[in-house]
Amino acid sequence: MATEILMPALSPTMEEGTLAKWLVKEGDVVKSGQILAEIETDKATMEFEAVDEGTVGKILIAEGTAGVKVNTPIAVLLDEGEDASSVAAPKAAAAAPVAAPVAVESRGEPRPTAVAPVAPSAPAPVSGGARVFASPLARRIAKEKGLDLAAVTGSGPHGRIVRADVEGAQPAAAKPAAAPVAAEAPKAAPAPVAAAMPTGLATETVLKMYADRAYEEVPLDGMRRTIAARLTEAKQTIPHFYLRRDVELDALMAFREQLNKQLEGRGVKLSVNDFIIKACAVALQAVPNANAVWAGDRMLRMKPSDVAVAVAVEGGLFTPVLRDADKKSLSALSAEMKDLAARAKTKKLAPHEYQGGSFAISNLGMMGIENFDAVINPPHGSILAVGAGLKKPVVKADGTIGVATVMSMTLSVDHRVIDGALGAEFLKAIIEALENPMVMLA
Repeated sequence: MATEILMPALSPTMEEGTLAKWLVKEGDVVKSGQILAEIETDKATMEFEAVDEGTVGKILIAEGTAGVKVNTPIAVLLDEGEDASSVAAPKAAAAAPVAAPVAVESRGEPRPTAVAPVAPSAPAPVSGGARVFASPLARRIAKEKGLDLAAVTGSGPHGRIVRADVEGAQPAAAKPAAAPVAAEAPKAAPAPVAAAMPTGLATETVLKMYADRAYEEVPLDGMRRTIAARLTEAKQTIPHFYLRRDVELDALMAFREQLNKQLEGRGVKLSVNDFIIKACAVALQAVPNANAVWAGDRMLRMKPSDVAVAVAVEGGLFTPVLRDADKKSLSALSAEMKDLAARAKTKKLAPHEYQGGSFAISNLGMMGIENFDAVINPPHGSILAVGAGLKKPVVKADGTIGVATVMSMTLSVDHRVIDGALGAEFLKAIIEALENPMVMLA
């Protein structure tokens, strides 16, 4: 029986995407694990792969089509002996994705999707007698890593485990992953928020206000819609408060110059932002109660220092996460951050590379901004806004007036997770690490 290929969900909050490019055509014979198409989500362009073998009988959604809803049939895969004439009806539904499932169902009960996203994931073999669904590629990777697929949550269509699910999992953590119920709470909460994006004034009202003025309408893409929904959610539901401190950078600048001279032969050049990332990672370990996220009806106190860093891209921003940042050297953090930022700008990050973390950094200092208040990225407990380092007059310890390079920092805090005194302790730990940079090498 012919198998529907459905639009996959490539992230927990994805509701629709753009079918950017087909890598196969009608009549092509495909094998399990073969890349079929590229899908643009709100955050990235990602590949997805075939789960079953067969012949592409009909392509229902043309490449370049935007706004394709998750689980909409996008193509039909034929079994051996079937021909394209048996799936003529779904072809007419290509122009109207909502009607497509009805047309296909008129032929009988459709089998599950034949495609799994390469970046997210779906289940595999068996555990305790219950069948676990997974793509062949996910099964192979899981076997190589020694993962128990029964303990991996699938993010593909109908819960199927795909490549990204197993690539981001660790063998030691695979079995416990199903135990903490709280781990699922942050994923479930954002979904309804993205579906009902607040718009402020009604569109008709705004259009009337500017009816006599020249303008160009700019349609919202998936990234812009997601940003609007999440930031509205953050400001409406998170009780923000703000802590501000100045940090003197002269010792750090001198130390950085010294290290960069020693690293010239290795092609490494450390930035001030690399030191800030390291300082924050060290501070999260020094003040572990601040290393936490809000999980709806509880808090999750994290053990590793997973630091997210905002990266501006065309049309929005990404917050790639540097995992275990406290355990990595400055040069390793610098190289990883450069790689993540470069791939963020081309939307080539996988979901596990920009989801997670308990804390984020937003640095606008390179744009000359002296200070600002950043919006917390749920479910993070806090975010640090970093301004420019500027030469300013300061009062020295002996009471004399001097000049120092001073940088303003503002810590935005979720009061549900971190109280004022704890936030102040956390920000103090960040400042101390930056003003005594040798500590970061300990």
